[in-house]
Amino acid sequence: MLVLGLTGSVGMGKSTVAAMFAERGVATFDADATVHALYRGAAVTLVEAAFPGTSVEGVVDRQKLADKVIDSPPAIAKLEAIVHPLVREAENSFRARAAWEGRRTALLDIPLLLETGGESRVDAVVLVSAAPEVQEARVLERPGMTRERLAAILKRQMPDDEKRRRAHFIIDTGGDFADTRRQVDDVLRAVAGMAAGG
Repeated sequence: MLVLGLTGSVGMGKSTVAAMFAERGVATFDADATVHALYRGAAVTLVEAAFPGTSVEGVVDRQKLADKVIDSPPAIAKLEAIVHPLVREAENSFRARAAWEGRRTALLDIPLLLETGGESRVDAVVLVSAAPEVQEARVLERPGMTRERLAAILKRQMPDDEKRRRAHFIIDTGGDFADTRRQVDDVLRAVAGMAAGG
């Protein structure tokens, strides 16, 4: 089974691209959705113990948590030490299920794939990218987002040009949906060739 790692900085259109891969029948693991589920389940007690006051009625309040960690690298590292092992466990279960189902291709949708050394767990890295002005315009449309908050998020993420150097495939989402879908199809054709060659 060929495993693709899908990544991209905030506002680049990664979720849209992941959905396009899923529409084409690719088994897809969504790390963000997994974290959301953990914040309603297995991670709640652990996060509340480490960051008191961040859970409400048995659910981690992401905004309260973000306010406590966003400007503190030690706090972010503490949170990641709690959450990342749980996400990896879910990822391993996903991989086993996809292999058992006989899937030829699987996609790991992981925002910080390159920042966390995750490229060592995939056969190819697919980067979703767009021009900086497109990225900024998209992110600033989100409720509660400010330029300062965006700057803090980007500081934690590898610069897009470095990601471009490390990716096997780049999907530029600066155009329309049809253009993005065409690029997804191009990647899938190339991956089919890799699978045949391997």
